[in-house]
Amino acid sequence: MAGLDIELAGIKLKNPVMVASGTFGYGQEASSFVDLDRLGAIVTKTISLKPRQGNPPPRICETAAGMLNSIGLQNNGVEDFINNALPFLSKFKTSVIANIAGESGKEYAELAKILNQQPLVKGLEVNISCPNVSRGGMFFCFDPKATFELVKMIRKATSLPLIVKLSPNVTDIALIAKQAEDAGADAVSLINTLQGMAIDIEMRKSKLGLATGGLSGPAIKPVAVRMVWQVFKTVKIPVIGIGGIMTGADAIEFFLAGASAVQVGTANFVDTQAPLRIVEEINAYLARNKIGHYKELIGQAKI
Repeated sequence: MAGLDIELAGIKLKNPVMVASGTFGYGQEASSFVDLDRLGAIVTKTISLKPRQGNPPPRICETAAGMLNSIGLQNNGVEDFINNALPFLSKFKTSVIANIAGESGKEYAELAKILNQQPLVKGLEVNISCPNVSRGGMFFCFDPKATFELVKMIRKATSLPLIVKLSPNVTDIALIAKQAEDAGADAVSLINTLQGMAIDIEMRKSKLGLATGGLSGPAIKPVAVRMVWQVFKTVKIPVIGIGGIMTGADAIEFFLAGASAVQVGTANFVDTQAPLRIVEEINAYLARNKIGHYKELIGQAKI
């Protein structure tokens, strides 16, 4: 077995393959199919301060080489997460990273402060693809200044490692990443979903309850790889790659572009064993190429 362990932004991972937020719930349902102790980390479904109802159905539809989703961050709030999800996750040795979202900097900071008191939570992934209600609804992720101010506010509220999840729906993702780093982020993860739309030609309306949704899956992988490469060249903090990772070869492509770890998302809906299979395929690649540790691949693409 080649070396797969890594300490990422202060979080110990037995391997670099995590499950992405929103695709694995809080691990309980998936535990019937997947050995959670073999995952690098579990990134939880997004948690908000108060319960959220989410968007009207339909919420998911298939597209060519991917899927659109418009869940609307439905969840039962942080109190329910602490009382019900964390006790279950405490049965496992895999690191838990809580994905958080809010409608204002104050909400994010309050969430971070609450979760800072939970020993099982090893880090926070900050979903900045949310509208800043206190500033007219502009999404945090679109504005470098808003990103900086938000991350700085959260940084003051917690000592936990902060991973900022970046949106691809921006002009310059490297600029946003640099602002997150300057504000105190310990790592960045990218990419979140691309904004997309699908229309039912018989009904002549959107296939989702809302007009648009987030596109994920293999269709977005080339965009994600390019953005990881751009951000890796810009920041000094670790980069986590997300977007269409279905195989070990996909993960290795992200490592070569500069990712220190990866998250598997849409693949979980296709193959419940995908994250574990990807770990095995990475190992096989390393053995075949006589590579002692996967970290030797990070950022080594000859571009």
